[in-house]
Amino acid sequence: MLKELLAGRGVPAIWDGTGDWESRRREILDTLLQEEYGYLPPAPEDLHFEEAKEDYYSINFCAGHACLRRVVCSFTLNGKPFSFPFKAVIPRNKEKIPFFIHINFTPDVPDKYLPAEELVDNGFAVFSLGYKDVTSDDGDMTNGLAGVLFDGRPREASDPGKIALWAYGAQRVMDYAMTLPELDPTHSAVVGHSRLGKTALLCGATDERFACAISNDSGCCGAALFREKEGETIEKITNVFPFWFCPGFAKYRGLDNELPFDQHFLLAAMAPRRVFVGSASEDSWADPANEFLSCVAAGEVWEKLCLPGFPCEDSIPEPTTAIYGGRVGYQIREGRHFFSRQDWHRYMEFLRSF
Repeated sequence: MLKELLAGRGVPAIWDGTGDWESRRREILDTLLQEEYGYLPPAPEDLHFEEAKEDYYSINFCAGHACLRRVVCSFTLNGKPFSFPFKAVIPRNKEKIPFFIHINFTPDVPDKYLPAEELVDNGFAVFSLGYKDVTSDDGDMTNGLAGVLFDGRPREASDPGKIALWAYGAQRVMDYAMTLPELDPTHSAVVGHSRLGKTALLCGATDERFACAISNDSGCCGAALFREKEGETIEKITNVFPFWFCPGFAKYRGLDNELPFDQHFLLAAMAPRRVFVGSASEDSWADPANEFLSCVAAGEVWEKLCLPGFPCEDSIPEPTTAIYGGRVGYQIREGRHFFSRQDWHRYMEFLRSF
């Protein structure tokens, strides 16, 4: 029933299962970058990290069960220096530690969206990047990484928006994580909520070092399909937040049902790795049903790769449902637009499942 529903809405097929998937995956990413998010900046030069000296607070973080590291990432881009801070919370005296890179709204650890001690108690490390430390969340393209990249010139059609720049910053945090031998990259995830859930999906899709990408209530231009979507649409999101996307994306205003792509392309770009989508039952602006249907549509790619895709029933799930067992996971909890501890526990469970 669900596949027939998707076909009736005109949701475009991703891949027919013939030819090389990796070539098709690169084509999908190229479409999304050119038409929606903009191309990420080139690889940084002279990349290095500086850790602040430990103090009593950082040594005794989480009752002494973890260390808190304050790190500054520095590099050169387009011949210009740039740096930004982030934090790392790493359990003590453990090896092969699974970890999250959390693109967060604040630089605080912990904060309302980041229960650091619970993550540590469950055996996870977490890195936290305050997104505005990369570049501001507005149309100002002269500050932070945007200022370094554009240097005052107007953006062209496929130049990156802020989502792509925040994703690029999270990938630099992954550069640091890869230097730590106690971590387990095969159980790593980039995660974010709302606009930063969109960012997490783009970050993971464009960086194969992440084993998993997780979006929490990401909605329009995140996990949710555009076609017949409730709540936010392309016109609404680009009227208020045009700077999140490449300038060329504005040409699709009012054409949500006619796009040559849809957001299941972004989920499928994680294949053969893993992706998890979280929804909230009262978050109609994000549209939980269309987030779920995007998982259904994307899951076929894993199946064509002879991997477990999206093991769902043939109906949209009720709240309090969590779907594991495949390389595409989904959960819907009761409540509104928020990044809750319940969400975190389900994402931890998903990482433990493989």
